[in-house]
Amino acid sequence: MSGAHFSHTTVLLNEAVDALVTTPDGLYLDGTFGRGGHSRALLARLSPQGRLVAIDRDPQAVEAATSGDQRIDDPRFSIHHTSFAQMAPLLASLGIERVDGLLLDLGVSSPQIDNPARGFSFRFDGPLDMRMDTTRGESAADFLARADERHIAEVIRDHGEERFAVQVAKALVARREGGNPVLTTGQLSEVVARAVKTREAGQDPATRTFQALRIFVNAELEELEQGLSASLHLLSPGARLVVISFHSLEDRIVKTFIARESRDVVDRRAPFAPEKAMRLKAIARVKPSESEIRANPRSRSAVMRVAERTDVGVAA
Repeated sequence: MSGAHFSHTTVLLNEAVDALVTTPDGLYLDGTFGRGGHSRALLARLSPQGRLVAIDRDPQAVEAATSGDQRIDDPRFSIHHTSFAQMAPLLASLGIERVDGLLLDLGVSSPQIDNPARGFSFRFDGPLDMRMDTTRGESAADFLARADERHIAEVIRDHGEERFAVQVAKALVARREGGNPVLTTGQLSEVVARAVKTREAGQDPATRTFQALRIFVNAELEELEQGLSASLHLLSPGARLVVISFHSLEDRIVKTFIARESRDVVDRRAPFAPEKAMRLKAIARVKPSESEIRANPRSRSAVMRVAERTDVGVAA
């Protein structure tokens, strides 16, 4: 199915590009290429001297950028298969020390959701994989085959905010111990539907469990924290950090990071030491318009936060 075409509608496209590009001659990093919606809009905004480096941990996204009718054939553009948590060593290998803007569009893309073979969605029956990078790591099915009940419950509770996490974990382990482990998205959805007694109107009972397993399998929250930390050392003075989140766990990390780095800090352990100067300046918080939500319901939960690197604390 790697050659199949799955469409993706980019969320907050113009808003993200408007916030990110401060100089059309600059060097920018798209840390989550997806199917290239933001990258194409960025290239359209950049001058002939501008440059865009894109990365994605999904090999199918990289393939889409480099082959077929979706490929980007532009000398100002390059794409690399890695996670944005590893963007610092990648840029160092390219001889790049600083960028003029960094974009992170978090979460799962429509091509990942809509391809049954990827195992991200309960709307289609397929192998329970959920890995964004299919070349490494264990699948969701692998995790459920080895983890104990307590660990499964913790993952579903902490990453999915599922109040029936214990009941779901018990049901999954009972099925596994009965010799019939969950191997497909359809099987997982059935188990969760029986274990989750009530759910918000319009939401499938499996929504939170699928989200939790996906976040855990891909270490999404840890990757986000590592990527945000790395951004402080990669952004030039005046460069923008633009992050689009799609659920509260992600947005909370981004919000906390920007708030922490946007204030002067006094080290209470060394009261006479100089203040640690702020390294970011919060610029904006943006939500999709009503018209965008009507056109693309998947954009409903999106939150875009924008911050600017100050010139304090940036090594020459």
